[in-house]
Formats: sequence, C-alpha cells, structure tokens
Amino acid sequence: MKGLNLLCCCVASLLLLSTAEEVEDASEPTKRDRSHLESTLKLNEDKPADDVSGVLQRLRKIYHSSIKPLEHSYRYNELRQHEITAYPGRTLGSSATDGEITSKPMVLFLGPWSVGKSSMINYLLGLDDTPYQLYTGAEPTTSEFTVIMHGPKLKTIEGIVMAADSARSFSPLEKFGQNFLEKLIGIEVPHKLLERVTFVDTPGIIENRKQQERGYPFNDVCQWFIDRADLIFVVFDPTKLDVGLELEMLFRQLKGRESQIRIILNKADSLATQELMRVYGALFWSLAPLINVTEPPRVYVSSFWPQEYHPDTHKDLFLKEEISLLEDLNQVIENRMENKIAFIRQHAIRVRIHALLVDRYLQTYKDKMTFFSDGELVFRDIVEDPDKFFIFKSILAKTNVSKFDLPNREAYKDFFGINPITSFKLLSQQCSYMGGCFLEKIEKAITRELPDLLGSIGLGKKPNVLSCDITGCGETPKNRYKKP
Repeated sequence: MKGLNLLCCCVASLLLLSTAEEVEDASEPTKRDRSHLESTLKLNEDKPADDVSGVLQRLRKIYHSSIKPLEHSYRYNELRQHEITAYPGRTLGSSATDGEITSKPMVLFLGPWSVGKSSMINYLLGLDDTPYQLYTGAEPTTSEFTVIMHGPKLKTIEGIVMAADSARSFSPLEKFGQNFLEKLIGIEVPHKLLERVTFVDTPGIIENRKQQERGYPFNDVCQWFIDRADLIFVVFDPTKLDVGLELEMLFRQLKGRESQIRIILNKADSLATQELMRVYGALFWSLAPLINVTEPPRVYVSSFWPQEYHPDTHKDLFLKEEISLLEDLNQVIENRMENKIAFIRQHAIRVRIHALLVDRYLQTYKDKMTFFSDGELVFRDIVEDPDKFFIFKSILAKTNVSKFDLPNREAYKDFFGINPITSFKLLSQQCSYMGGCFLEKIEKAITRELPDLLGSIGLGKKPNVLSCDITGCGETPKNRYKKP
C-alpha cells in the first residue's frame, strides 16, 4: 500500500512539473521579426556614414563670422528669452555653442504616463532583455528626462556633468536650476542608429499633479527640448485619451511645430477592430481643439514593442503603419544637414530683422532728440507707439523682409526696458576696414553662402575643408590666368 502511495505521488509530481513547464513555455511571448526595422533604418548597411565634417566646418565659420557678431551686438538672444515673438520655433539658445550646430537630429518622446514611450525606444534600438534597456512598467516609471545617445560603451552621465560639458548641446539647461539637473540623465549606448540620431525620453504627463510638485519648471524644460527637436512623437494608448490641463499646455507649446509632430496610438493590438475604431475616433475628438491646423493630424496606429501582435488583429495594417513611421524617422536622419543649414539661415534672417529694427528705433530716437529734450520721455513715446513713427513699416519697405517674420511689437517694450537704446550703435557704424560691415556680411550669408552650401549637398559635392581657411567660406577662388 505504501509503495502504491509513493508511485502515485511520483506520477503526480511529474504531471505537475510537465504542466508547469508547458505554462512557462506558453507564457514566454514570441518576438517579432525585426528585418523591416533594420532595412528601413538602414542598420545593416556597411557603407560608412556620410562625411559631413567639411560642411559643418563651413557652417560653423559662416555662423561665427557673419551671424554671431550681429547677434551679440544687438543682443538678439535677450529678445528671444521673452517668448513673445510672432515666429515660434527653434532657437540657438542664450549661450549658442558649436554643439548646437554639430548636434545630431533629436527625436523627442512626449505623452501621458505608461503609454509605451520607453518601450518604444527599447524596441527601436533592440534593447529588450539587454543590460541597456530602459525600465518600463504599468506604473509611472520615468521621472527623469533621459537622453539616449551614442557612445563607445554603455555609460550613464549625470545631468550636472552634461550641463557642464560645453562640447555637448545641453549646457543651456543649467538655467533651469539644480533640481532639474538632478532629474536629467544621459545614457550612452553603442548602437548604429544612435550614431545618426539622439532620443529623448520625457516624464509622463500626470494630470492630477501640480507643476510645483515636480520641483522644476516642467513646461519650460519641455519647451527647450521642443524647440530643438527635429521630430516629436506624441504617444497615446487606448486607456489614456483624456486631455487635462498639463496636456493642453503641452499642445499649446507645440503650436508652430505641426510639421514635426507625429501622433502615435500605441498598443493598438490590444483592442478588437470595433473598439479600435471607437478609440481612434475618440482620440481625434480629444485632439481636435488642441491642434489648430486645416488638415487633421496624421495618427499612426500600431504596437511598438518586440512581442508579436495579438492574434485576430490587423497585423498587416499595424506593420504598414510602423514602416511608415520608420520612414519618417529615416527621412529626418537623411536630411539632417539640409535641415541644419536651413535652420541656421532662418536664424540669420531673424537676427538681421532684429538688427534692422533696433537700428530704426535708434535712428528715430536720434532724429527726435533736441538739446532740451528728455531722452527717456522721447524714447518712451517711440516704444509705446512705434507705428506713429513708422518703425515697422519702414522695415517692411525693404524688398527682402516679410511681414510674417516681424517680431511682436510688445517684445520690444520689455527688450528696451532691459537694454537702454543708448547702449547700441547704428548699423552704419558697425563696420571696419578689415572686417567689413556686419549687415553686409549677414546678408551675404543669407543670400549666397548658405544657399551655396545647401546646393553643394544637394549635388552630392563635398566642400573642401581647407577652402574656408584659404578663400573664406562661400567665396570661389579666382582664376588669375583666365582672360576676362
């Protein structure tokens, strides 16, 4: 009898063990094929990256020799800090360095908490089940701004170190205080995709949390990254479609950047077809008041993580949506130099217009001043009503100035409240025998040098690195032996 009981116990143990193994095998999710991701992002290509060192050297030289002198002379960055301009978008920051010019394209991930932002980065980089993967979970897991960039080996960099390193493009973040720098972290990963792009993961939006509880100006920090992002992924999932004050403020900050925004409905394979259609419509209904564009926003519907799609879902549709989003990402990477040159040229146009306006304010002030005039009262009258003195209309009379590029008039009340008009010089006085005139140099950069540099990339030419030192950027060496 004892032998029979022992045999039954052994059989039961074997059955339990085999059942546990079957359950364990069934619980292990199968991984999705990554061939489409690697082919779209060209991760398997062995060809060397494009040599853009010559282009960057010329771009830096143009900026430092033709744009930066006028920018500093008329304190353009102090105007930009007021955030009251008519043209939202990217800036070079209050402490522009070469890091701003040479930085790689930046992809910013925004959205509510636990919608899959960190999981999406892990999936794009293939970091799942590796020591490099970002921590994910159902609860709010990311409380820091995490910058994922390329490095020779896995390395974590504290925010204080990132801000102190002038070679990086993150030194302006010091202005947000030490509390924020403690919430900033950099991770270097040896990955081929990160050689061409940088990812930024942000803390999830939690609507029931007040901004002051974060300990730093969250919206201001988001604006800094938004201004510098080449592509912005705003991620949602089917369970977090409600729009609160913090998300509404975020979309207000995104105005003017609609061309860079990609809205993603993640975890789409967790719903049946009918439910997915309802959620898709609800997302449009929630976002419609926040995005003021004539065309509805493009929403990518898929599940961005390495596990296979759930059965009985639209796998083909999700795969096509994923490839379409990857193509957008690859396009930004491929056009990084063109976008950089276009951005510097746009910045130069704004600096030039600001200098023309300050010059016009100063010239009007000098014309109205007499021996018995009170300079403060005279200039206050000019600043309060610039239209009475045709300040802005005189700038628009120039053939190469658009009314859509003019800053807000209110910005100059604050600007001249900090910077007395008497501290500036007229543009006609900003000339030297050796260096030439500031205005002529920036106009040459806008009309000739930067378009020529852009054209050389489009034609597949590689500008000579040494030509800048010999002839000056944008100038073609003259053939002394050619007959006129």
